Amino acid sequence: MSSLLTSGYWSLFLIIAIGLALGRVTIKGMSLDVSAVLFVALLFGHYGASIPDELQKIGLLLFIFTIGIQAGPGFFAAFRKRGIQLIGLVCFLVIVGATTTALLSWMFDIDMKIAVGLFAGALTSTPGLAAAIESAQSPMASIGYGIAYPFGVIGVILFVRLLPRLLKRNIQELERQVEEESRQDYPEVINRNFIVENQNVDGKPLGSLNIRSMTGATISRVMHDDLAITPTADTPLHLGDLVKAVGTPEALECVQVLIGSETKREIPLAKGYEVQWVLVTNKEVVNKSLAQLNLLGNYNANVTRIARSGIHISPSPASQIRFGDKLMIACDKENMKQVVRLLGNDDRRLSETDFLPIAAGVAMGIFVGMLEIPLFAGITFKPGLTGGVLAAALVLSRIGKTGPILWTLSWPGNQLLRQMGLLFFLSAVGTKAGAHLVETISTYGLQLFVVGAAITVIPMVLAAILGLWLFRFNMLTLLGALTGGMTSTPGLAAVTPMTDTDAPSVAYAAVYPVALVVLIICAQILGRL
Repeated sequence: MSSLLTSGYWSLFLIIAIGLALGRVTIKGMSLDVSAVLFVALLFGHYGASIPDELQKIGLLLFIFTIGIQAGPGFFAAFRKRGIQLIGLVCFLVIVGATTTALLSWMFDIDMKIAVGLFAGALTSTPGLAAAIESAQSPMASIGYGIAYPFGVIGVILFVRLLPRLLKRNIQELERQVEEESRQDYPEVINRNFIVENQNVDGKPLGSLNIRSMTGATISRVMHDDLAITPTADTPLHLGDLVKAVGTPEALECVQVLIGSETKREIPLAKGYEVQWVLVTNKEVVNKSLAQLNLLGNYNANVTRIARSGIHISPSPASQIRFGDKLMIACDKENMKQVVRLLGNDDRRLSETDFLPIAAGVAMGIFVGMLEIPLFAGITFKPGLTGGVLAAALVLSRIGKTGPILWTLSWPGNQLLRQMGLLFFLSAVGTKAGAHLVETISTYGLQLFVVGAAITVIPMVLAAILGLWLFRFNMLTLLGALTGGMTSTPGLAAVTPMTDTDAPSVAYAAVYPVALVVLIICAQILGRL
């Protein structure tokens, strides 16, 4: 047995197997999930198991890079869509957690190498643990993480479940408020038919009317003398024609003022005419605008809406196409074949994984991590392996494409590499820390559990006060922001059944990338104290 424990590869896969099996055990709806691997690794490390350092670093690189690639678009979109208040709330939460950690570690004389692990565990952040271990140059942080993590999971779940009850907030009323806010943020894209009645447009081509720029709607079909066609810029409108317009309700009201009254009469599809969703999987069209593609001029094809991440967007000439978008295309069958060929429409491409952007991106990240960044008074900041790879992944995912390289990963590929990297990393750091486990617990006793619980609860209480009474967030949005700020997916899972709206999930997705970056920075700072 002793010789097997010193065989790093045997220990690695045995730790992973046992950890994943234990992580699937559910008690009253809760489980440790992949974090159970860390606890198994701590036990193995106590009994002498060891895993090669190279596996720890490779695991860290893969895990952080895949996190950044996925979080990048949401990270930058959060600044544009959610505003300074939501970003400020999550930054406040994480900084309060880091400040609480520093103060309590000083008051109770806790080694900062362990305290920074308490910080990462209390906020349930494995990337934070990775940053803590790298900045502290010690595996001791994983002991603090292992002690604080269980209450970090349980504490967030209890807090978000009990907060609406304690404050006596009505979920149905909160949902009604969310729906009103959602209609303002993401207006519904619909279609309506109109009769041309305005004599000022009679005989004029669509191109001269500038309907898109004047109303925000798209004309997808015109019927003249019982013949339905896909219009072009040269298509004239005549009194009595039927026009199908696609856009938001406000845009369609403008169309009615410009063209004529709404009608319930349908415009049938002409023979050989098709309307269908087309998936963007061709690298050559990614990051190009609809104006650059010029589908209308080249193929007499209209793009009437864009579906992206579950949201329908009203297209404009400036709309840029992203890999994985779905475009609603209206044109004749022959041209549709050309449009499908141009855009790709190959769902198999979404499940493929190209390793070139992974290797190139990680290499860039390692280089960035070695840079010395001057701050003030002669102080410099070095991003390190974690910060450099994360920064590179965030920026590259935002760029999206460089020449033939797509800085993106398919969902299955991302999850596989992330899981593999995380498992390697947890197994390696856990076995290193396990050698000091008994010594640490005998030195600090229950003190670490209490400190870890305080680091979990205090930031959430103060952030909830700030969000509700200063920023006046909707409670459902606040709950999603709190779980995102605590980087707690189990917490989000506890909030989701409470409401039929997606407000918590939207807030979680908006703040999670920000929380992740701020938490990693705070962990690096704490680790160097």
